Amino acid sequence: MQPENFRFGGGASETILHPIVLVAMLIAMALILLLPRKYVIWPVISAAFLIPLGQEILISGLHFSVYRIIILTVVVRMLASMFSSPEGIFGDRLGTLDVVFLLWALLRAFAGVLVFSFNSGALVYQSGFLLDALGGYFVLRYLIRDEDDIYRTLRAFAVVSCVIAVCMVFERLHQVNVFGLLGGVRAIPEIRGGSVRSQGPFQHELLAGTFAATLLPLFFLLWKSGKSNVLAAIGAISATIMVFTSHSSTPVLAYGAGILAICAWPIRRHMRAVRWGLVAALIALNMVMKAPVWFIIQHIDVVGGSSGYHRARLVNDFIVHFRDWWLMGTTENARWGFNMWDMCNQFVAEGQVGGLATFLCFLAMICICFSRIGTARKTVEGDRGKEWYFWLFGTALFSHVVGFFGISYFDQTRFSWFALLVMIVTATATYLPEKVRSPRAVRVPAARPAASYARIPASSRAPFPALRRPNRA
Repeated sequence: MQPENFRFGGGASETILHPIVLVAMLIAMALILLLPRKYVIWPVISAAFLIPLGQEILISGLHFSVYRIIILTVVVRMLASMFSSPEGIFGDRLGTLDVVFLLWALLRAFAGVLVFSFNSGALVYQSGFLLDALGGYFVLRYLIRDEDDIYRTLRAFAVVSCVIAVCMVFERLHQVNVFGLLGGVRAIPEIRGGSVRSQGPFQHELLAGTFAATLLPLFFLLWKSGKSNVLAAIGAISATIMVFTSHSSTPVLAYGAGILAICAWPIRRHMRAVRWGLVAALIALNMVMKAPVWFIIQHIDVVGGSSGYHRARLVNDFIVHFRDWWLMGTTENARWGFNMWDMCNQFVAEGQVGGLATFLCFLAMICICFSRIGTARKTVEGDRGKEWYFWLFGTALFSHVVGFFGISYFDQTRFSWFALLVMIVTATATYLPEKVRSPRAVRVPAARPAASYARIPASSRAPFPALRRPNRA
C-alpha cells in the first residue's frame, strides 16, 4: 500500500508532500550544502526534474514547491561563497545576456502586478515567478562556470532523461503515471485518438516531449566530446523515447528541427543566405496565400488530432489585438475568441503576460545567444571540434525556438531553458571580444606569446585583438 501524501490545510490550497519526496528533498539539500561546487549540479538537476512541481509546502498562504526549496538551498550556499571563495559567486562579471535576462524577468513581474492594480495576490504570484526565474537562472550561473561544468550538466540530464523515459514507457503500457502516484501530476494519462500521451513528472505531455526534444542536440554534443559516449547514447535514446511516448506534434517538430539543424552543418558558412532566403520565402507565401502566412501552422499535424488551427488563430489574434497587450500585457485574451485563454505559444505568452517590453527582451535573449554562438564559431574556424561544439549549442537553441511556437513553458521545463542560456554564456565567454562579454569597461589583456593564436585563422584574429586564450583545462 502506498503511503499517503502529507496534506495540511484545506480546500484547493494545501501542502502536498509525499514521504518519498520529503526524504529525497532532504537528501538533495544535504548534498547541495556538503558536496564540492562542481558536483552540486547533480542533486539540483535530479530534484528539479524528477520531483513533480505540484509537490509543495504551503506556509502562510505561500507555495514553496520542492523546486523552489532546492533553489533557496543553493542560494544559501552562494551567499556562503561570497565569504569563503576567492572566485566569488559567479567567478566572473555578469555580461549582457545576464542583464537582459534580469530586465526580462523584472519587466514581466512588474507588468503582472500592474495589470492587476497591485493586488496582493498578484504580488505574491509574481514574487514566486521571480524566485523561479531569477533564482533558477543565477543558481545555474553559479554552478556552470566552465566547459567541465557544461559536460557535467549534460551527463546529469542524460541520467535524468533515462529515468523519466523508463517511467513514460511504463505509463504508456499500463496507463499509470508513476510520478502521479506521488501527487502533483495526473496519475492517469490523457488519451487522444486511442493513443496514450505520457507526461512523466511534467505538468503536460507537450512539455515532457519538448524537454526531451531540445536535449537531443546536447546529447550529440556530449557524444562528439568523446568523454561520455555511453551516457550520450543513453540520453539520446531516452530523449527519443520521451518524444514519441508524449504523442504530441510540437515535441516531434522540435526533435525534427534539431536533427535538421545538425544536418545543416555543411552549409554553416552560408547561414546568412539561408536566413534571408527563408524571409523571402515567407514574404512570397504571404502574397500568394489567402490567409496570413502564419496560418501555415494550421496545416501541421504530425501525430493526428493536433490543434493547429487554434495555434494559428492565437498568433493572428495576438497581432490583431496589439493595442490590448502592448503596454503591460492583458487579462482580456480569453475574450479574443474560442479557447484564446490557452497560450500554447511562448512568444504570445510573453507579450500577453508582460507587454511589448517583455516580448522584446525575450526576443533579445534569443538573438544575443545566436549572435554569441555565431561569433564564437567564426573565431575558432578551422578547429572542427570547436566548431561542432558551438554549432550544436545553436542547434539546441533552434530546437527551443521551434518548440516555442507550440507550447509555453510553465513548469520545470523553464529550468532546462535557463540551463541552455547559461551554458551558451559559459561556452562562448572565452571566444568573444571583451566588449561583448561584459557591459563594463574593457580590461587590457596581459602580454601573450604569438603561438597562442596558432589555432585561430588570420581572418578571425584581426577584428578581435583582445581575445583570451581558450581554457584547455
